[in-house]
Amino acid sequence: MLTSDTSVQVQVEQQNETLIRVTNGHVSLEIDLEKGEASLESNTSHVKGIRSAFRWQGREYNTEHYQSHQLKSQEEVVREGFGKGIHLVILHETSLLPQLEQHFYIYESSPYVLVQSAIVSDEELKSNRLAVVQTKEVTVGGAGQPEELSILRVPFDNDKWVRYTVVKPPLDIESYEATALFAADSRRGIIMGSISHKVWKTGIRIKSEKIGGIEELDLYGGAVSELTRDSQAHGYVKGKRVESPLVFIGFYDDYRTGLEAYGLANTWIEAQLPWEGGVPVGWNSWSAAMAELDYDLYTSTSDFLKNEVQPLGFQSEDTVYINFDAFWDNFTPEEMKDALERVRQNGHRPGTYWTPFAFWGSPAQFGQLVEGTDGKYTYGDILLRDSEGEILPDVDGGLAIDPTHPGNLQRIDWFTNKFISEGFEYIKLDFLAHGALEGQHHNPEITTGIAAYHYGMTYLQNKLSPEVIGRPFFINLSIAPLFPYAFAHSRRVSCDVFGTLQDTEYLLNSLTHGWWMSNTLYRYNDPDHSVLYKSFNQEATGWHEGRSRLTASVIAGTVLLMGDDFRKEEAAARAREWLGNKEIMHVARLGQTFRPVEGDLGKQASDAFVLEATEENAFYLAVFNFDAAQAAHKSISLERAGLDGTARYSLQDLWEGSQGEATGTLTLNLEPAESKIFKLTVKAD
Repeated sequence: MLTSDTSVQVQVEQQNETLIRVTNGHVSLEIDLEKGEASLESNTSHVKGIRSAFRWQGREYNTEHYQSHQLKSQEEVVREGFGKGIHLVILHETSLLPQLEQHFYIYESSPYVLVQSAIVSDEELKSNRLAVVQTKEVTVGGAGQPEELSILRVPFDNDKWVRYTVVKPPLDIESYEATALFAADSRRGIIMGSISHKVWKTGIRIKSEKIGGIEELDLYGGAVSELTRDSQAHGYVKGKRVESPLVFIGFYDDYRTGLEAYGLANTWIEAQLPWEGGVPVGWNSWSAAMAELDYDLYTSTSDFLKNEVQPLGFQSEDTVYINFDAFWDNFTPEEMKDALERVRQNGHRPGTYWTPFAFWGSPAQFGQLVEGTDGKYTYGDILLRDSEGEILPDVDGGLAIDPTHPGNLQRIDWFTNKFISEGFEYIKLDFLAHGALEGQHHNPEITTGIAAYHYGMTYLQNKLSPEVIGRPFFINLSIAPLFPYAFAHSRRVSCDVFGTLQDTEYLLNSLTHGWWMSNTLYRYNDPDHSVLYKSFNQEATGWHEGRSRLTASVIAGTVLLMGDDFRKEEAAARAREWLGNKEIMHVARLGQTFRPVEGDLGKQASDAFVLEATEENAFYLAVFNFDAAQAAHKSISLERAGLDGTARYSLQDLWEGSQGEATGTLTLNLEPAESKIFKLTVKAD
């Protein structure tokens, strides 16, 4: 099939020519042309009896409904990132049904296979559900000694304080876009997920009534539910050829490595939005004042950071961002102009906030003219509606704006031109899932929520691109779908996070299962504003509680924005002490996410995270006590954490500055709500 230096081979059995086997030494693909099924297998795990399916004219049809199954083509392919491999097309045909194609891509030296399905006809087709993989047999650990499975449910977005969860059979769950099926002790796992995100919402439905194993797995394009925030059915995809999402199925000795590989594979299909600058460091107004934001708070924060904290080392590239959140429109035009000038005089970069796809007005305001449209459109005109013309139900109190409506595109022009002319250099875009809702879009060529979202976000990102405006402009996503991702430099890894220990644990639940998005999908994960002392909507936090909140942000990989009102003396004192810690700030400015040590924790977060800093020949280990009332004794296996279990390490406590040693196991005592970050380097003999 390929040149002699390629490690992929195709072998067709000669007895009956119905069995095709493809292998690259890491994963094997077997296609049974008699049954119309495929199987994937590694040395330790397998997915067998794979079929594809589609919904058409009221019923679902899969490869079992077809009489003929044949190898249509096999060709050598070379794709940037993936490398050199083979593309096989299996054609399923029968009378009265569209042709069904399965596409398999297997690359040399890679433990994954890419799969895509398509329905084809000479006549126009439409479907709102294409299943790429349906199987009843998934095993981790091999047929001889299968291991108990844990399944990661990935949420579609980060709204309404949704959590990542890990569940065990028996179960009936749906993960969105991606999942990990792994064995907790060995960490062996199978990663499945879509790597194309321009048309479909992808769901992975997993069911089982038996303990330990899976009885049904359905990975498909066309997912809608309460968790995708949809009230309508998934939109139909139309044409003489309708293609599913492109899907990644990988086999890994450590599922964490698999999730990182999955994240990287996405970027080979659609690249990460590049950012040449460093980690954004600064402040955001939301938790400091919420709706009470005013001129004095905004300007005094810039003065405080400039005069009292920045000289201690709280900065990146010799500056900080001073960012508005919602209610920047509290300012008069004169106040805004003066405030921005004050911030720039301090050498700081101003940031702003906007919700491009959400309308917060009442029905009485539907007649309000849309900015930038010269009176042609009202807000009632640009709201997203269903097929009957009714406005979609609100989400979080906001009504969805149609991203494809020309009135909204002109609105994007007006607001982005305003932000650019005012000199902003950072924008937080919020409530973006509104733009991904299914509905009847103004542009008739766009028939799905993700297609509309991709269209609107592509337009918006281009308006703020350095090529257009002549300077860098940092784009941050707040509440937003996880995918698609290529329009922003960072995305908040969780929903809103304030200052309590419960907030910290909630944030770290998202980092436990979403660390891998940092520097793959997005340049940085965003752990939300770090409240050191008191959020506007909460009571003040204790010393360890506040410092643990900061620790969680430092290890997230990271956008490091503070969230306090520093006119409060305790908030200012904590800022001077904690943000002046040069070792801690060094870790934050690395811009690298820590990995969870454990992941099989149900709805909870790992209490230990590790980073290998290869350029420093060192490891960093963060450990948390999530109990606000009781001290905790922690014992961390260094081998389990990825270090050499036999080596002798020098130990530096970055918060306290103390030194120590550790071999094999790191043991420590933590006060209630306390956390620590250690730097470990191999001790010379």
